[in-house]
Amino acid sequence: MNLCLRVTLLAGAALLAALPPSASGQAPAGIGGASPAAPSPQSGKTRTQTSVSYTRPTEKTKIQNYLFDSFGPYPIVGAAIVGGIQQWHNSPPEWKQGAEAYAQRVGSDFGIALVTTTSRYALAEILREDTLYYRCECKGVFPRLRHAMISTLTARRGDDGHRIFSLSALAAPYAGTMTAALGWYPRRYNAMDGFRMGNYNLLAYMGGNIAIEFLYGGPHTLLSRMHLTSKHAAPSANP
Repeated sequence: MNLCLRVTLLAGAALLAALPPSASGQAPAGIGGASPAAPSPQSGKTRTQTSVSYTRPTEKTKIQNYLFDSFGPYPIVGAAIVGGIQQWHNSPPEWKQGAEAYAQRVGSDFGIALVTTTSRYALAEILREDTLYYRCECKGVFPRLRHAMISTLTARRGDDGHRIFSLSALAAPYAGTMTAALGWYPRRYNAMDGFRMGNYNLLAYMGGNIAIEFLYGGPHTLLSRMHLTSKHAAPSANP
């Protein structure tokens, strides 16, 4: 319950932080674990919401992002890592140990990620939200960290791309874990277990945004300085 409280407080803080107009400076990015968005055709050196018009991603771009987020290297590697941790802790114990048990855990984690991603994109399409991740144009570690955390529960909407609280971004992590808890997990698992696991899933999504902001995919990230930036379907607008 303490974890649930912390996640709720974190969500509230993110929403409050999203209200000031100064938080609107974002730059499009390439595809990644939490879907950086496609660049706008009107790319420039410095982009702000007030000086450059927002261009919604095309259906092709959204499909490319969905396929990469669902079947690309990041969900596969993530499932393998989480499955290894679960194997180490023997969770759930009903699946026991051994190669077959590890494969079952990896498959379960990949299934959770797939349901989560599909739910996010499907709900975003229904609600006309743009949940792709836009890297921050701001400088400094803490402003960029704040931007990545806020983006976990916000999206863009409308022709001007104004930022709103995103129901699809909030619901998707819990949809994935609820499906697992009530679908293929041992029978003793229930909706409360799905909600508990959903909190971790939401935090993992936030971690993916932070990784995109700082580690890979952009001109000011760690891997770009090491010339290890992945080349995806939607490269950065700012070389």
